[in-house]
Amino acid sequence: MNYEDFKQFKLVKDNDNPFTPHFVIDEETDFYIEPIVFTQLSGFKERHPDKYQLIIDSLISRVRQNKKVIFVGDYENYFTEKEGYIYLELLDITDSLKIFVEDKSRGSDYGD
Repeated sequence: MNYEDFKQFKLVKDNDNPFTPHFVIDEETDFYIEPIVFTQLSGFKERHPDKYQLIIDSLISRVRQNKKVIFVGDYENYFTEKEGYIYLELLDITDSLKIFVEDKSRGSDYGD
């Protein structure tokens, strides 16, 4: 997978979390991004191309502020675990920036 938006950081393999990219900013600061978050980011890039870099910059700023972060797709259903890290969803970043995507999906009408 191409992690173009994070190419300035060192990508480190974590055998305990082999499916989640682990980026290291410096000795004290690093973060993980679950694959679903990359899908969410691509959705924001498609819908808000003019604000996409702001989202990336804010994401990185939040990592620098908190030092140890795991970006998860869902607080209740994450699969990357690491002690000492905080868990954030992409919506934690975008909502604080007042960048919203309306979820128009709904369940099926069948069986009602």
